[in-house]
Amino acid sequence: MTFGRALLGALAIALAGCAAAAPAAPPAGPGGVERLRPTVLAELPHDTDAFTQGLELAPDGRLYEGTGLAGRSRLRELDPQTGEVRREVALPGSLFGEGITVVDDRIWQLTWQDGIALEWDRADLELLRQVPIDGEGWGLCRDGGRLVRSDGTDRLRFHDPVSFAETGSVAVTLDGEPVTEINELECVDGQVWANIWQTDRIVRIDPADGRVTAVVDAAGLLDDTRRAGADVLNGIAAVGDGEYLLTGKFWPASFRVRFTPAG
Repeated sequence: MTFGRALLGALAIALAGCAAAAPAAPPAGPGGVERLRPTVLAELPHDTDAFTQGLELAPDGRLYEGTGLAGRSRLRELDPQTGEVRREVALPGSLFGEGITVVDDRIWQLTWQDGIALEWDRADLELLRQVPIDGEGWGLCRDGGRLVRSDGTDRLRFHDPVSFAETGSVAVTLDGEPVTEINELECVDGQVWANIWQTDRIVRIDPADGRVTAVVDAAGLLDDTRRAGADVLNGIAAVGDGEYLLTGKFWPASFRVRFTPAG
């Protein structure tokens, strides 16, 4: 995804001197896995009523968020400068919303255990259709000509972006061991970034073979005071130039960050 010059300026709530240049040779753990941390560049408010399940910045600079909980799930467009809700629509009935991704003029949104994916018209947030899926829905992102879905297991599942038919899958491993609880996803330059549920970790996965190639320790983004009442880290959106927007369920803030080597 690209992030327009104007939108970058809007998000830049300046924290002077925070940006750090990425070194040529980051430290690696066993198996050559990079160990990273988020360096905070800016912060903006986030709705503490949002049980964030998906976060994505479209190529035209519009920021979308999918939220969860049965009977409270929403699809929203956010103001990227203030974090305020520009417009939103409720999911039908008691559907439990999960991850989202933009596909041209449409938005796909998963549901958790309802067995369906929702296709929305991006212009007016009108629900176009409901498509059956096998298994649970957790995270979703677009990787070129396919979609990538997580379902809480150790697998990433691939889907056709038009029909949502499943086209394949890959097992995810870290140092040869299965990685489960893979949650919100973000596809960037052929790689998949993923929140790991109930942790402060984000991993980078090579979808070609399922190997985790980097682990981000994102602990400490919220201090103890602001962490009270907040739930887990969940929400990652690429904003261009190697920068990302991170937030979590019921979090009071989102953070624009760059991933840098862990000290």
